[in-house]
Amino acid sequence: MFHPIRQAVAVLTGCVAFLAIMIFVRDSQLALAAGAPAVVPASADNWGLSFPAEGEAPVGNATAADLEQYGAYYLGDTSKKVIYLTFDCGYENGYTNQILDTLQKHQAPAAFFVVGHMIESAPEIVRRMVEEGHIVGNHTYHHPDMSAISDQVSFQKELDDLAALYQETTGQELSRFYRPPQGKYSVENLKQAQALGYHTVFWSLAYVDWNVDDQPTEEEAYSKLLPRIHDGAIVLLHSTSQTNAEILDDLLTKWEDMGYTFAPLTELPNL
Repeated sequence: MFHPIRQAVAVLTGCVAFLAIMIFVRDSQLALAAGAPAVVPASADNWGLSFPAEGEAPVGNATAADLEQYGAYYLGDTSKKVIYLTFDCGYENGYTNQILDTLQKHQAPAAFFVVGHMIESAPEIVRRMVEEGHIVGNHTYHHPDMSAISDQVSFQKELDDLAALYQETTGQELSRFYRPPQGKYSVENLKQAQALGYHTVFWSLAYVDWNVDDQPTEEEAYSKLLPRIHDGAIVLLHSTSQTNAEILDDLLTKWEDMGYTFAPLTELPNL
């Protein structure tokens, strides 16, 4: 049975983990600035990035080639000035319709990775995503740490329950794109998702935008999102962010002025 308090705790836990990932990014940048090697995470179950130079694709704690063997991605087509927009949706915070309005204005496709709470609480918004041609991806039903789940049956249930709720709500089959909650994963998870026909999608650009009680200023957002953009970027933004909703129109315009276009995840290379 759906339990809103447990769901809220799960989402908060994910946000704390996401902050840890972003601290890893910060520490990697400091190390690079000092001429030291990039920080290497103690384990490979938290997705993390280091940015060696402005405008260049970051280095992940797994290479694109390593991920490709499991049908997973963190980068798109790096030979083109293309951006793949993705939004993680733990719950509706009043900004998704504004974000959808902006995407429609720019004719920019996006992928929304949703959990059960989002579909339960805002089915009309999820249906709007579908009607306007956006991809809706699987972010699991309960937003747990999937790297702690080792058996295929339990792993599959998290994805299947979300897919069933989505089909019941929209009348359509959920896409086969999956994003691990909190960016936590294991090699076994990559294999499990692949066995179910899913492509695991990480990201190559994100920033700390999820804390609704401590939103970044527009200047802070631009300082992360503009110099770090790169060819083939898979961008992660949170739809709960007031800052994201307020800057998105201008942000997409700035990226367009830099020569970038927007593509859906269905156009990822070798898909």
